[in-house]
Amino acid sequence: MRFLLTNDDGIYAKGLSSLYDELSQEADCLIVAPEIEQSAVGHAITIFRPLMVRRATKNGKFLGYAVYGTPADCVKIGIKELAEKPVDMVVSGINRGSNAGINVLYSGTVSAATEAAIMGIPAIAISLDTHKEADFTYAAKFARKMVRLILSSPELKSSAINVNIPCLPSEQIKGAVVVRQGQSNIIETFEKRVDPRENTYYWISGNSVSGSEAKDTDVAALAAGFITITPIQYDLTRYDLMDTLGEIVKRSNI
Repeated sequence: MRFLLTNDDGIYAKGLSSLYDELSQEADCLIVAPEIEQSAVGHAITIFRPLMVRRATKNGKFLGYAVYGTPADCVKIGIKELAEKPVDMVVSGINRGSNAGINVLYSGTVSAATEAAIMGIPAIAISLDTHKEADFTYAAKFARKMVRLILSSPELKSSAINVNIPCLPSEQIKGAVVVRQGQSNIIETFEKRVDPRENTYYWISGNSVSGSEAKDTDVAALAAGFITITPIQYDLTRYDLMDTLGEIVKRSNI
């Protein structure tokens, strides 16, 4: 089997390295990851400049392909050009920071997984709920369990699964639950600054608001100490509004 590994934190990220060390025991793994950090780029792809690719090394050994592009770029070119043989699974991560609630829409980590699903390949996006330096070992081992589960389940063919892991000692993690995506958003603020040449610039920051989330959401379950597993899709249609919107358009006679 061959797995393609990617992320949005960059090819030298610790989470990606831990993922490679663990999954290499399961399959032939190829890293195709961004040259530089691409956090919060969503599902962007590169179309107005060449997509630069180089062979990256670490400690004198081939590490993988560094792509000067987005996570979705990495999946596309990795599968189409760099893998050299069919890819059985795409695993994106391990991201530093959770990807739950509305963050899923912004996440390059998650978008890499959904891009793989678009291309007909099962995929996992896996994130650790911390922005600090952390040990990714447990998260990598859980990713390996999920890979085995998905590949042994024909009904999950071409699926994209979003996984978030609490940054807790393993004995404090309460288990794994399948939950829906929450709706928590980030209340953003912009800090206004002036550089030495008196040019104004802004630095974005913000805090997540999650107090009203239902228990069956990724945000609430993750905060309660559970590993969250959420099947996701790229169809953004609001099916519950199709009939209503159709009637409104008919009445408007536009």
